Amino acid sequence: MIELEVLRCAGIDIGKAEVVVAVHTPGHDGGRSKTLRSYATMTRQLLLLRDWLVELGVTRVAMEATGVYWKPVFYLLEDVIDECWLVNPQHVKQRRRGRKTDAVDAEWICQLAEHGLLAPSLVPPPPIRALRQLTRRRATLLAERTREKNRLQALLEDAGIKLGVVVSDVVGVSGRRILAALIDGHRDPHLLADLAVGTLIRKYSALVEALTGRFTDHHALLAGQILAHVDYLDTAIGQLDTHIELQIAPFRHLIDLLITLPGVAARTAQVIIAETGGDMTAFPTAAQLAAWAGLCPGISASAGTRHPTGAPKANKWLRRALGEAATATARTHTHLGARYRRLAARRGANRAKLAVGHSILTATWHMITTDSPHHDLGEDHYTHHINPDRRRRHLTTQLEQLGYTVTLTPTAA
Repeated sequence: MIELEVLRCAGIDIGKAEVVVAVHTPGHDGGRSKTLRSYATMTRQLLLLRDWLVELGVTRVAMEATGVYWKPVFYLLEDVIDECWLVNPQHVKQRRRGRKTDAVDAEWICQLAEHGLLAPSLVPPPPIRALRQLTRRRATLLAERTREKNRLQALLEDAGIKLGVVVSDVVGVSGRRILAALIDGHRDPHLLADLAVGTLIRKYSALVEALTGRFTDHHALLAGQILAHVDYLDTAIGQLDTHIELQIAPFRHLIDLLITLPGVAARTAQVIIAETGGDMTAFPTAAQLAAWAGLCPGISASAGTRHPTGAPKANKWLRRALGEAATATARTHTHLGARYRRLAARRGANRAKLAVGHSILTATWHMITTDSPHHDLGEDHYTHHINPDRRRRHLTTQLEQLGYTVTLTPTAA
């Protein structure tokens, strides 16, 4: 029989309107006393639940991460219970047997928790939780702004306006001037092309061709709404940037460290800190951090046969930020940039993005742990430092397969 880790334990099955709580405490006869209660999820009822658990002397509470409904319960209990655990529902489900009700679930969670058969998930402190909400909201608005720009491009295509072929940014300075004139009712392509500024003036004839189309009043209405929404999103994103800068001020040193990584801009560094908490003590090794972030491919092995199962869907916000950073490294003359280009040519862009994102996160763990900036190994690190003999043989074989006779003469040092 598995020994108890704690004598006074509670398991909570969480729903939208009701929570069911099972509490196990020492019994009078040396056994276990089991109590089951239900509470509504309104704050007044949750305060009664908290007072009851404190009265019973409960030292560990476990609950499943059920949507967002766990948050009011967890936030009220974390300050008064020694061990307030948020656990992965998959870990509970894998061990569940028999019939399923809310009461049975609460009892089962309590039983697993009191024997130490569950592991708590990372729940950052309140300042990091606030920072997470801000950075996640900003990521949502940035994605929505991109979608709106795509909708505008689709609308212009519908009207036969090929502005996107000539202009790199349809909502840039020249694009906005031209779109404003179109919305105001101007249709003459020569007049519209005269609104271009900067280097776009040299593309006057191409602009005239691109602006000859069938832009009608309903296109003007829709384009005006889209541009108004883009302007609103720009304002909202700017407000979030201001609040994030204030919230992340205590982590300014970490930001300065992380932006030394290729592909990692200030916004990416902010997301990394918001999602990981900026404290690597929660992750004993870099490999555990990468696994928590969902950047490690899964393996299914059976009867001596291994089958890759793909990376798990873990922290999507961190994965997305690291994926964008990995893609940005492709344009740099760095070790990570060379690694991305090499993997993309051999295994595709998605595999390269995952692998380089993993490398960035691993470097992040070491940089924060050792409090040191990134040291780039150089774009030629793979060629000159990682098994150069093997690289030379590989290139020689390729040339011989093309019908050449290869004679290698070392250059003078």
